[in-house]
Amino acid sequence: MAQRLYSGDHPEIARMLTCLGFARRALGRNEETESCYEQALAMRQRLYPEDHPDVAKSLNNLAFVREALGKREAAEPLFEAAIEMIQRVYPGDHPDLAGSLSNLALLRLDLGRAEDVVPMLRDALAMRQRFFEGDHPEVAQSLNNLAYAFRESGRAGEAEPVFVEALAMTMRLFPGDHPDVAQCLNNLAGVRRTLGRTEEALALFERAVAMSRGVFPGDHPFTALCLNNLAMARHDLRQGNAALRANREALAMARRCLPRGHPERERIKQNRRHIRNGLRRARDDDDSGPRLRLVR
Repeated sequence: MAQRLYSGDHPEIARMLTCLGFARRALGRNEETESCYEQALAMRQRLYPEDHPDVAKSLNNLAFVREALGKREAAEPLFEAAIEMIQRVYPGDHPDLAGSLSNLALLRLDLGRAEDVVPMLRDALAMRQRFFEGDHPEVAQSLNNLAYAFRESGRAGEAEPVFVEALAMTMRLFPGDHPDVAQCLNNLAGVRRTLGRTEEALALFERAVAMSRGVFPGDHPFTALCLNNLAMARHDLRQGNAALRANREALAMARRCLPRGHPERERIKQNRRHIRNGLRRARDDDDSGPRLRLVR
């Protein structure tokens, strides 16, 4: 409709392309989202040749979805360009700056470049706490991000209380089922599994899977991720066949909603091999009992 009302480039068309991309991203349709965000960015760059907040937002959006598609090296310069533009447009603290700093820090962590990541995320959290008093979704997200960085840096003991704080705040903000609550449940479960508290982790992963199915009907990358995590917790607890069933569902879903070669899709395939090897070892260790049958 916006394209019928406004000929050529127009801020409203760019805004609608961004909204369409956001809706498709919520449904896990990231390749379609990338196309919407690319069009919105190109239009805004034509509309605003100099620095502009909307151009910075589009740079950040496109970087975010490219990271979700596994195009991490292509995402990094976009996050960096967004940060530089925001700093020129808004000297000092700004919520958009905190968001882009967080996104860049987490990307670098996933790329195996952990240097300075925790300080960047501490700065982003402090910035958001100055802007938003009390409970706020962006503060909760920053707590999650900082805890994730602790865990990925081998500091799981420091990560757990921050994940607990993030989950408590998110549940106060969003009573009932919500994507952010499901993310917090999954994250807390992951760190408790790392700490060896696998039965606690399993219960949290089960809640995360159930909630993700409720808020994301059908196939969704986050549901596939949660199922994969659930499978590995069951594997740790020697629940081999149940682990393989969860992994099998995760892999089938990932194949439907993630592109070939995506890191999460490859991780699920690798975990399937671990689970199958565990079942074979269990079979070999118990020749006197009934043979275990692999679920295929």
